[in-house]
Amino acid sequence: MLFARFMTIYGHKFKSAFDDDKEIIIAKREWALSLAGYEEDVLVLAIEQAKRQYSWMPSIAEFLQLMDQCQESFGLAPKEQAYAEACRHATAPSHHPWSHAAVYHAGRATGWFELKSLPRQATQGRFNQHYKTLCQRVLAGENLDQVKTSALSAPNNDNLFALIDQWARQMDITPELAQSALYFLHLPKHSPLRKNLYLRSKFEYSGYVIPDTIDALRSQLA
Repeated sequence: MLFARFMTIYGHKFKSAFDDDKEIIIAKREWALSLAGYEEDVLVLAIEQAKRQYSWMPSIAEFLQLMDQCQESFGLAPKEQAYAEACRHATAPSHHPWSHAAVYHAGRATGWFELKSLPRQATQGRFNQHYKTLCQRVLAGENLDQVKTSALSAPNNDNLFALIDQWARQMDITPELAQSALYFLHLPKHSPLRKNLYLRSKFEYSGYVIPDTIDALRSQLA
């Protein structure tokens, strides 16, 4: 998804960054390794920021900085910082003003005794997994101060890609451009990120009627 978006955003500039298909394959592998652990919602926000900030495709280092900035815009610290905070305050967690509820809940799920007693290699992986899950819930719009037992359900995407491709043909635009414009439809219906991306699409693709729901998309295609 990342390279498809970059290709759409940067066009010939993207293609000129690589000598051949083999170099693109190697680059994709390196990017995948570098972005492991980040959530898709943060990735989408970073792409949106990149196309405003960079006239050429950013380097991995530049994009990682954008990813951290976008995650922090939700009040979520990078996982290393979150882990360090949990370990520092594992002795008296109820007395610490946590940077975010996700850090507290990840620490509690990992175990305060374990965090203050066991070495890093015994607890960090477990903490990171709990924190990753909690960050996903925050990005989906959940308030962790009132922890819910079930996360927001995602839309049924079985035919969504096909519908967007059909919309592209109807609008006489490329499938890549259509997928970029309607990417928000893949996100949970009540996600704040979905609403944010929908408004951006309406602004950026003002020449088209942007459907706000999958049902509205089907109606346009009828």
